[in-house]
Amino acid sequence: MPRLDQLSEISRNSLLTLPVPQHDDAPFTPLAKPLGECRLAIVTTAGMHLRGDTPFRSGDPSFRVIPSTSRVDEILISHASIGFDRTPVMRDLNVTLPLDRLREMVARREVGRLGPNVYSFMGAQRDWTVVEQETAPRVAARLLEEGVDAVLLTPT
Repeated sequence: MPRLDQLSEISRNSLLTLPVPQHDDAPFTPLAKPLGECRLAIVTTAGMHLRGDTPFRSGDPSFRVIPSTSRVDEILISHASIGFDRTPVMRDLNVTLPLDRLREMVARREVGRLGPNVYSFMGAQRDWTVVEQETAPRVAARLLEEGVDAVLLTPT
């Protein structure tokens, strides 16, 4: 992310006025079992999707489902921003979506297993209402149905 003083006045003001949800607490639920026995899923706000899926557009509150068995060469990122350098992710998707690294952890029994799906949202939302009230609760319900014990949240 560039320094604010390196951005145009329009871009700087856009970032400075970006509404950011604030909460008085940070909910925390300790794991009920060791990570090596847990089913882990990834939820990302990097705007990732499969090649055949509809790309995210700016402000898109929907989500995409990516099977956790997908190869990284089947996954694209449609998140673009002046404040986000996509170069590292384009070189190695695992920077933001560490599917290969988690598979290695499963093989070493450091993580029990992966959930069947990755859930991807578009980041940099100016209005979080739909995500907070509709799409995120739908994803949370799906994660529970899939027996996921823990989620790794990866941002852009």
